[in-house]
Amino acid sequence: MVSTRVPGDTRKGLNSIIILGAWTIWRHRNDCVFNGKVPSVAAALIMAGNERNLWGLAGAPVLAALPAEVS
Repeated sequence: MVSTRVPGDTRKGLNSIIILGAWTIWRHRNDCVFNGKVPSVAAALIMAGNERNLWGLAGAPVLAALPAEVS
């Protein structure tokens, strides 16, 4: 398991990223199913970035420290 190989605060950040990814996919799926939105990876990534910012403001400092864009 990857999370057992990662130390301390970094593990918290990794777990938060995994949860954020699952949450984003779930929300985007619900938008597609219930609101008729078209599935879009770009829209899901934008949603994930917005959520990351909100989680950082709510007290997830490891997420707030991540870069806004991944290249």
